[in-house]
Amino acid sequence: METTVEEKYQSPQIPNNLILTPEAQSFLLSSGKWASFLGILGFIFCGLFLLFALSVGTIMTKIAELQPGNPAAMMMAGMGGGLSVVYILLDLLYFFFALYLYQFAVKIKAAINFNDNFHLTAGLGKLKSFFKLWGIVTIVILALYAIGIICFIAFAASMASAMHG
Repeated sequence: METTVEEKYQSPQIPNNLILTPEAQSFLLSSGKWASFLGILGFIFCGLFLLFALSVGTIMTKIAELQPGNPAAMMMAGMGGGLSVVYILLDLLYFFFALYLYQFAVKIKAAINFNDNFHLTAGLGKLKSFFKLWGIVTIVILALYAIGIICFIAFAASMASAMHG
């Protein structure tokens, strides 16, 4: 069967008459309050973690100074700068989680309090961004786990063959 130009797929029309019941509005408002709390707490922890990230190099150096003959302590002192960079990048990632949650909270509370569809749409967009980021990070972590497992199996196989050969 041939497809003609008139038979092209068209996406179904979504009606614009969605109505939020008072119960749904209450759920969204409560979610907004919790998201606000978690977002602010996230910002606070980002600040504390940033302070730790900036001082981890100094901490590692001081540990090495306390144990001058310990080669492991000397190696830790050398890794302090790299560890600071990794921690700052992780902190930046965590900041975006907190930011998206907080933006969702602000917009969703405004939408419910002022009966405003624009803020409702923007708030749900921030919630979508939060879950999209969460999904991407989860995929990356799962991929790292898979690579780690493959590397462990390859290492174990090479050790087993070295023992027998």
